[in-house]
Amino acid sequence: MMLKAALMALALQAGQPQLAPEDEARAQAMMREVRCMVCAGESVMDSNAPMAQDMRRYIREQVAEGRSDADLRQAMVERFGHEVLMRPAFEARTAPLWIAPLVLLLLGGALFFTAMRKPRTRA
Repeated sequence: MMLKAALMALALQAGQPQLAPEDEARAQAMMREVRCMVCAGESVMDSNAPMAQDMRRYIREQVAEGRSDADLRQAMVERFGHEVLMRPAFEARTAPLWIAPLVLLLLGGALFFTAMRKPRTRA
């Protein structure tokens, strides 16, 4: 039973390049920044979906080839769109993603404030 589990683990790792510890740490940090396109709100690092496994393999391959984090981020955005990043960059295209929560919070605060300031009528 243990031998079977060990062989399965080796088979899964066979297709992935072996990285130096500092490169593996960099790859894992990048995997935490990339969103799984199948799972809702999970990073590639946390997801077990087959697509996430492919994305992890791709990230490791690119790190092994010496690509910078910025180049790797850009390649992922070109392939999947800005949604692939857990924290998209602030640009004109992604501004609504950053501004909408602030606007909604201010609107909710203003509504709460006006509701609390209304004079109460006596019955």
